[in-house]
Amino acid sequence: MTTPLDVQTECRTHFPALKDGYIFADNAGGSQCLKDVADRIYDYLLNSNVQLGANYSVSVVSTERATVDPQKAAAVLFNAASPEEISFGSSSTMLVENLARAMEPQINEGDEFIVSFADHEANVGPWVRLASRTKATLIPWQARPVSPNDNPYHVELSLDDLKDLITSKTRLVAFTACSNILGAWTRPKEVAALVRRVAREKGTKMVEICVDCVAYAPHRRIDVRDWDVEYAFFSYYKVYGPHVSVLYSRKSSLDNSLTSLSHYFLKDYLKIQPGGPGYEVPYGTTGVLPYLLSLAGSGGVGDRSESELLNEAFRRIAAHEENLMKPIIGFLLSEEAKKAGVRIVGPESADKEVRAPTISFVVVGQDGKTKRLQSKDVVAEFDSQGG
Repeated sequence: MTTPLDVQTECRTHFPALKDGYIFADNAGGSQCLKDVADRIYDYLLNSNVQLGANYSVSVVSTERATVDPQKAAAVLFNAASPEEISFGSSSTMLVENLARAMEPQINEGDEFIVSFADHEANVGPWVRLASRTKATLIPWQARPVSPNDNPYHVELSLDDLKDLITSKTRLVAFTACSNILGAWTRPKEVAALVRRVAREKGTKMVEICVDCVAYAPHRRIDVRDWDVEYAFFSYYKVYGPHVSVLYSRKSSLDNSLTSLSHYFLKDYLKIQPGGPGYEVPYGTTGVLPYLLSLAGSGGVGDRSESELLNEAFRRIAAHEENLMKPIIGFLLSEEAKKAGVRIVGPESADKEVRAPTISFVVVGQDGKTKRLQSKDVVAEFDSQGG
């Protein structure tokens, strides 16, 4: 049985920003930063801010902190086969743009990119531009209405729709593990399995998969090996870290699908990390993994692997999130709210197996479509109450 999280002692004490009582209702917009993350950045700058790669003692420490340790920690969070499959960048948008440009020499006219239009622009725009530059074809995987008459905003990405989009020319499938608008799980393992199976049936020569995990990473465990995907990425500032992002690229794709954007003598993950992501900020990210591991609870810590601890931590997170969702979703689905024009965007459910606690809704007029309340109006009222 999963032990409930003690949010006050296990979580809130790690976030100094929460001490004054202000409620940060940023939802999927970003998280607050762990004290340990900020402490590591501070410590790096004051105690190991030297040139990397030299053989004197402080540089050896600095190199471990700025490159080796962040890759190891991120590899655990992705469940990557090797830290060498991890690249850092200033944002997810930049990392995917780099990925698309590194892939460009391998793209042929007529290749097809299937792109989920429920994604953040970070996993859409780079592929749109790549298709334009290479005369590839962009094919949108659109969300379909589940109950168009009752709630036109209740939409989902359908595997049946995706299946019909895959052809012998499919080269890339890019989608989100969790839409920051819909709040729905896309189930990457199921998507990837479908893509591989249909691609084989259609005689597709080569297809790669890129998964946006930005809105997924704070809520559930990423597992790129279990999912069987070539690329995945997330932003650390959504997961209690600093403003930096991280990309997983499967070793075989690094070697065979990507052309270097960096200096000619830089290989492997550095191929798509031109200029470097800085030193102190990647080191700061190493404070995120210990915090997440701590959320597994104290029972049997010494007997469990990091993978087992992460699995337990996210089980506890999921259970806590479901308890938070139930009253909110319950109200938004009530007759009172419905009569007032409230419509949930995405799944009309508080089940943790169906959706994340990233909840969007609209307030419509009598026609059931026209919005009569804007986000800024809600924010203004919320802020007037002191957060």
